[in-house]
Amino acid sequence: MGFFSLNKKNFSLNGRKKYVTLTIESDENKKQEEKEKHIDNNPTGLWTKCPACQEILYKEDIDKNLKKCPKCDHYFEMTAWERINLLIDNGTFIEEDKDLVSINPLNFPGYTEKNHKTQEICDMKEGVISGTGNLGGIKVSLAVMDFRFMGGSMGSVVGEKITRAMERGLKERIPVIVVSMSGGARMHEGLLSLMQMAKTSAAAEKLRDAGIPYIAVPVNPTTGGVTASFAMLGDIIVSEPKATIGFAGRRVIEQTIKQKLPKEFQTSEFLLKCGMVDVITKRENMKKTLRTILGNLVG
Repeated sequence: MGFFSLNKKNFSLNGRKKYVTLTIESDENKKQEEKEKHIDNNPTGLWTKCPACQEILYKEDIDKNLKKCPKCDHYFEMTAWERINLLIDNGTFIEEDKDLVSINPLNFPGYTEKNHKTQEICDMKEGVISGTGNLGGIKVSLAVMDFRFMGGSMGSVVGEKITRAMERGLKERIPVIVVSMSGGARMHEGLLSLMQMAKTSAAAEKLRDAGIPYIAVPVNPTTGGVTASFAMLGDIIVSEPKATIGFAGRRVIEQTIKQKLPKEFQTSEFLLKCGMVDVITKRENMKKTLRTILGNLVG
């Protein structure tokens, strides 16, 4: 039930009414304001706002719901380890190449310090975790990117670990799955970062020549040089609903071609219509979907 509030400042000093402003307030608005106050006065970070429905949510409820909004099903980002736990059979994952770390080959100002700080915050040495494990009983070579680590940017170590994951699949003749979540190449490493596009693409081609299944899983967001290389080179490309997948940004493209792009442009649904994505599956069904695909590919 709503009520009206009167703005008394709109009356002149001589008593003549100039105009009246009526503000409609509702119980729902008051509840939302109270929730937002909890966020502002929340030093422990227990609450967050859903960017889709604007609902104030308890973070623990999001975690229990596979990092999805309990109200509108909006997909929040998963960490690399959360994604591994979602996909890989319990107790079967063996991490590889975990001691590889980036240096500062160009002496980029502040890069070393930023890298060390990110490592501490994310409890990771780089922006991707790779290794082997069983997915529904089928052994796979897996690499999963983490957007928290410098926007999931692809530097020389990220490219190397993904390449090694593919080479591991080639050596052991097991399927390869790469989950991409990235803003693109890492500018701090310049040309060395861009070289990873060619290196990972070449490794994907070796898998194809050898008949080893490679499943690419680009999730929200996957952009830039990662999209232009291994993220879209899978034999099968699987994504989640409403994931942003593209190379350049919407505004850059619109300014270049002088046209307005469709609202759904660069979403996984749009790419599915264009034939660039093969399957869209909900997060809770991702493991089952990948297991079905693997079963058809490897028997």
